[in-house]
Amino acid sequence: MAICKVKTQPFSGQKPGTSGLRKKVTVFQQPHYLENFVQSIFDSVGNLSGQTIVVGGDGRFYNKTAIKIIIKMAAAAGVKSILVGQNGILSTPAVSCVIRKYKAFGGIVLSASHNPGGEDGDFGIKYNVSNGGPAPEKITDAIYAKSQTIDSYDISDIDDSLINLDAITSYQVESTTVSVIDSVSDYAELMASLFDFTQIKTLFASGFTMRFDAMHAVSGPYAKKIIEGMLGAPEGTVVNYIPLEDFGGLHPDPNPVNAEDLIFHMNKADGPEFGAASDGDADRNMIVGPNFPVAPSDSLAILAANATLVPGYKNGISGIARSMPTSTAADKVAAALGINFYETPTGWKFFGNLLDADKVTLCGEESYGTGSNHVREKDGLWAVLFWLNLIAATKKSVVQLVNEHWQRFGRNFYSRHDYEAINSDKANQLMDGLRTQLSDLKSKIFGSYVVKLADDFSYLDPVDGSTSNKQGIRIIFEDDSRIIFRLSGTGTEGATLRLYLEKYDQNPENYSKPTQEALSELISIADKVARIKELTGMHEPTVVT
Repeated sequence: MAICKVKTQPFSGQKPGTSGLRKKVTVFQQPHYLENFVQSIFDSVGNLSGQTIVVGGDGRFYNKTAIKIIIKMAAAAGVKSILVGQNGILSTPAVSCVIRKYKAFGGIVLSASHNPGGEDGDFGIKYNVSNGGPAPEKITDAIYAKSQTIDSYDISDIDDSLINLDAITSYQVESTTVSVIDSVSDYAELMASLFDFTQIKTLFASGFTMRFDAMHAVSGPYAKKIIEGMLGAPEGTVVNYIPLEDFGGLHPDPNPVNAEDLIFHMNKADGPEFGAASDGDADRNMIVGPNFPVAPSDSLAILAANATLVPGYKNGISGIARSMPTSTAADKVAAALGINFYETPTGWKFFGNLLDADKVTLCGEESYGTGSNHVREKDGLWAVLFWLNLIAATKKSVVQLVNEHWQRFGRNFYSRHDYEAINSDKANQLMDGLRTQLSDLKSKIFGSYVVKLADDFSYLDPVDGSTSNKQGIRIIFEDDSRIIFRLSGTGTEGATLRLYLEKYDQNPENYSKPTQEALSELISIADKVARIKELTGMHEPTVVT
């Protein structure tokens, strides 16, 4: 074996988004493309000599190939040891768990999260720092800057056949020790420390029925071991649990549109009492009662309001953080509990400082992401176990828990409309057009709504003092209803316009009203202000959640 220096040249567009670098598999398969980005990471995060890093991914197409490249480059960089999940599998929250448990220097996560997989699908890579969370902007900016000037990278010439990812074992690559670890055990141990597994086992023993759809993604092995193996749920409770390189042709995004099979079963007269799904890398979750999908914003608020019923949070929580587009349901819980509350930009990395400083305990995003201070990533299976623990502790159904929450705090009708793969120039024109209107919108009347505030959201981090600008256009009305416009950074083609709509209602007689009906006037206002149909050429959103 020897370390080789390979000449290269920069690729344009290697700028990490809110969740790392995501492109089509065919882009990553270009000679030097992945290597350039990995070398840019290694050159930007500090001295790796003598350090431990964690590597794993969601099992999508190109996962194992990429891991072998990273191992060879990490060996060339002088990394002392690499912890890699068996078969290359580590869920995103499990990577965070392993980094924290073994005090690793950092980790590399290979995933495009909820994006489609397969040879023609998407691939992604991101770097997580020593707290287990996604790299902050100062690091991702440095990675991008290096990627635009890179002229060579270092890599071991070891034959790929000698890098074994399938067996739990240890071996040497150059002077680096590679340890292939059980993908699930460390994470399962952490979950057992947070939740009352005995109480949940009793729930299942009583005949409680559940369906967990892993969507042929990485949560499958974790859910199979914990829900069926450790909690005693009947075999068959966890479905689609074998991770596949193309997710079985599914779009592994746990929402009522893409998890339609789960919704079908939950809507049956004889369906399960509780349903849940997770996404490609297991950091997202969807909670469903019989014929009753739970909005992610409501889920965060309900978990926060009932946290003391769960052993890991029995002493209360220090605060709640949510991303700006997420509904204000959690704000009302924080106010009632008299605890900290923070509104951050979209991107889990913004929660890391707040969690490290113990300013918050729970956090969440409207895109089906919820988490806590147990790791520094959102965590899909954790949220499902939290709900199971609440059901077991209260002996109440999902529908009861949600309705009682609305009775106490009011209902935040909420929806996200996605306009996918639209022309990037048109998307930017739409956002620029909104920005030019901001100064004129205050006090403007739209039907029954009066504008209280219109701005381009900016965030000042209360821990490190950093500022993040242009994080989404907010139009907030006098009754605290909101319309939010934002371009997503998680797609790989064109641009995705995300439109978020929220109406707060304290009249219980309205709580059963269909969400889109309750939001209909706001939908019309959004189109009028932003000229969505005119500029995108789309008369309906691609996905409504």
